[in-house]
Amino acid sequence: MSPEEELKADVISALCTIVDPEIPINIYDLGLVYGLNITPHGQVTISMTLTAPGCPVSQALPEMVEMTLRQVSGVNEVAVEIVWDPPWSREMMNAKAQWQMEML
Repeated sequence: MSPEEELKADVISALCTIVDPEIPINIYDLGLVYGLNITPHGQVTISMTLTAPGCPVSQALPEMVEMTLRQVSGVNEVAVEIVWDPPWSREMMNAKAQWQMEML
């Protein structure tokens, strides 16, 4: 695995530790991460959404993402962009998250 692939895997693993407080599933499996760009210099840009525009953690969750990713070895800079298009829906969850939702 190349260093870039390893860094991407580490970033995704870190994203999987961040749980949406309203739906106790991590933001990556929920499908809240729409885009992930990582440069060879460790600059990470995340395009993500929230489950709803009125989400009570709309300020805290992006900050949590940034703080978590800054702890990943090899990450030098983090930018988090909140987007609303397309709107999030349950269909954006991966199979693991859909299974977890059925168990809740």
